[in-house]
Amino acid sequence: MKAIIFDMDGVIVDSEPLHFELERSLLEELGGKITKEEHKSFVGTTDYHMWSTFKEKFNLKPSVEEMIEMKKERFIENIYRIELVENFQEFMLTLYNEGYPMALASSNNKKAVNAIIKKFDLDRYMELFISGEEVSKGKPDPEIFLTVAEKMKIEPTACLVIEDAYNGVRAAKAAGMKCIGFQNKNSGNQDLSKADLVVENYNKLDIDILRKLFN
Repeated sequence: MKAIIFDMDGVIVDSEPLHFELERSLLEELGGKITKEEHKSFVGTTDYHMWSTFKEKFNLKPSVEEMIEMKKERFIENIYRIELVENFQEFMLTLYNEGYPMALASSNNKKAVNAIIKKFDLDRYMELFISGEEVSKGKPDPEIFLTVAEKMKIEPTACLVIEDAYNGVRAAKAAGMKCIGFQNKNSGNQDLSKADLVVENYNKLDIDILRKLFN
């Protein structure tokens, strides 16, 4: 194990309930409506994929880019409501003090990623941040994780990903990486069965448990 890569929403910050609320509200304003179960299927995918799907399904008037921008602005306005996932900070500090390089690879847009980095001082501890806008294919495609490995100059097989979404776990495994599925109840009932290990809280993890995944 030479690097740890974190997804952001639902893994570092408990932001999925806010995303659900803002997206459903905006969609209904624009004339569309989806069930909670339908909505959860988009967890871990890019804004572009989700709003493109909504535009086509409901024949929405604004462009995909305009809808993404509307949601982006509302998310930034409400960022004060977001907190770190329980015990994440202690876990991150343990990895940092052990000297493991860490990165963030989020399907969210760059503006939202930057706002979270700033709010929680993540750039003090993590070396690299990649958003969904910096890759051409979103999760479950492995591009975002392979991009991180390439930029960090670390073999994909030496990377560990922590993900809370079905699409994210699929992307990590497709990249040839070890993956811990983080079962966050706020991310919906995500199928994380393809992960190498599934936990519900960071207090269930320590360095020895992580290292054993690579033995």
